[in-house]
Amino acid sequence: MGKKVVVISLGGSLIVPKEIDVEFLENFKRILLKNTKKYKFIVVCGGGSVARTYIKGMEQEKNRKKVYFQCLLGISITRTNARFLTYFFGRDANQGMPHDMKEVGNLLKKHDIIFCGALHYGKNETSDGTAAKLAHYFCTDFINITNVSGLYDKNPKKFRNAKFIHEISHKDFYKMAKKIEFKPGQHFILDQNAAKIIKKHKITTYILGPESKNLRNLLNGKHFIGTIIG
Repeated sequence: MGKKVVVISLGGSLIVPKEIDVEFLENFKRILLKNTKKYKFIVVCGGGSVARTYIKGMEQEKNRKKVYFQCLLGISITRTNARFLTYFFGRDANQGMPHDMKEVGNLLKKHDIIFCGALHYGKNETSDGTAAKLAHYFCTDFINITNVSGLYDKNPKKFRNAKFIHEISHKDFYKMAKKIEFKPGQHFILDQNAAKIIKKHKITTYILGPESKNLRNLLNGKHFIGTIIG
């Protein structure tokens, strides 16, 4: 293809915190379009609070397939968010929602920017797991954009004394992720399966917050605020 492929996992909480965050998305769009001479982008959209609302609605149901159905609900919302971003980017984006990696690859031959949600159901996996698998499939780095500025030793939204982690090994990050019990719609920097994949394949991973300048600087080899895993 010539251009380097970059996989971005875009948190649903940034797309729809309460309402669509048009200002954030306009900045995100501008940065990606300005960098298509050097890169091709795969943007994997998360479900965020919208997915968690639907998942919570199933919480009290006594159904042996409840967790499976909750995961399917989450997948549906990630694809809805991806569809929205496709429209938001207009003709510069792909026309269909890919459901497997081969489709992603075919779309990438035609377009510089494509969007997807979770490609298919995976046990104990969120859209982060999809993004990690894509990064491995295309032998590239992985950028996770979330609603905090990077990785902390504990939740900075709950603990004022949370310490920022600038850099961490794959092994140590996986230890952190494993301590958290998986549940559909979970809200951690990366899911446990994604942590396992980036550790196994030694995928360099960047965790960035919502400030657009950090993504712009990272793509252009300049100083950025965020966390490097690996």
